[in-house]
Amino acid sequence: MRTKPFLGLALMVILIVPATSLSANAVLVPDSPKGKFQIAGAGATFPFPIIDTWRVEYNAKFPDVTLNYQSIGSGGGIKLHTEKTVDFGATDAPLTKAEAQLATGTLTIPETIGAITISYNIPEIPQKGLELTGAIIADIYMGKITKWNDKKIKDLNPELKLPDKNILVVRRSDGSGTTYGFTDYLSTVSKTWNTNVGKGKSVAWPVGVGSPGNEGVAAVVRSTPYAIGYVELAYALQSGMTYAFVQNGDGATFVEPSLESIASAAAGASTKLPKAHEDWSQVSIVNSPGKNSYPISSFSYLLVYEDLSKLSNMDKDKAKTLVHLIHWMITDGQKSAPSLQYVPLPTEVQEIGKEGLARIKFKGEQLFAYDGSGIMSTKPTSTMSKDSKTSKESAMKLKDTKTSKDTLYKSCEKYKDILSKYNVCIKFVDKKMSKTTHKTSNK
Repeated sequence: MRTKPFLGLALMVILIVPATSLSANAVLVPDSPKGKFQIAGAGATFPFPIIDTWRVEYNAKFPDVTLNYQSIGSGGGIKLHTEKTVDFGATDAPLTKAEAQLATGTLTIPETIGAITISYNIPEIPQKGLELTGAIIADIYMGKITKWNDKKIKDLNPELKLPDKNILVVRRSDGSGTTYGFTDYLSTVSKTWNTNVGKGKSVAWPVGVGSPGNEGVAAVVRSTPYAIGYVELAYALQSGMTYAFVQNGDGATFVEPSLESIASAAAGASTKLPKAHEDWSQVSIVNSPGKNSYPISSFSYLLVYEDLSKLSNMDKDKAKTLVHLIHWMITDGQKSAPSLQYVPLPTEVQEIGKEGLARIKFKGEQLFAYDGSGIMSTKPTSTMSKDSKTSKESAMKLKDTKTSKDTLYKSCEKYKDILSKYNVCIKFVDKKMSKTTHKTSNK
């Protein structure tokens, strides 16, 4: 009568305790930095506000590690990554297939999610909320709509007194992932744009004046009456700029760029993304369906080599530090995202990054292992599998034996070194034994 209750408890002890053994040898993050290192990154201006915040926060936790990030645009980041002159690159445009061939072994790791605003400077309309459709934005950037009081804009905004002033179109002058995201959107909503201009980090702009970086475009728009430009949300908000509400992918409403509307746009894509080592060239979340989905939303990515020994200025300890830094960025670092108007990475997207980091090696040595279930270990994955197999075999053997109180005590004794509360285990067995005996005697 007592064997079954004991058997259930013993199974629990023997199955769970080996898992605890794994946890004792596991770490929640890759190995912490050991030594003084300077990590060099370069690329997209889109995520610069949050990367710069990470630079400060990470250094406060790990004073021996300094992050130096050059905000030079996605094109520059891809170039330096390909040339292996930085430890990691950053881009808002995923690598094309041709670019990936020039940088074989590159892992694409999403770092944040943001939005591209259509910012404007109309002195007569100092508030945000001018409503624009994708077709109108495309016509402005094609040079087909040249006045702020054009009938198409007036019909959408009848309550506003739009001035009879020429529109000054501002765009990026450098190779830019923000340009990629913006032209990806225009190519999606306008067949004319897609046919005549297309999408890319650099395109043959029909009209407009150029300025480098999100900060450059923001500065020109902010200082020039009647200008319009595409600017990442964090820059627009930090600069106190006004921006349009853009018609959503369903064509039903005009949506303001916000954390909620960006998250809505990204939600559908999170479970359909490639693995870090796979092809990302077709990934896009522009014009996503949904009533509250802001249509010009975008991921931003880190680029890092799977084999870090390819980099001439890299050694094993620095490589492990880089892995730790990137892991921190995509996990703990996400806490800083909302205050800077970026959307924290969903769990599914963080998993892509973690699994990607587990692929990184230095001279053939894996720097840390990740089993895909939230446990990271300095042990090789095969060791973890062996322990798991042993636990199952022990459980199967137990089914054919009679279990006693002594058996349970022996389980506690065997794993006392990894159980921080050894006595609790013994008391737990006694308590269960007492309850079981009491119930049995009642029967």
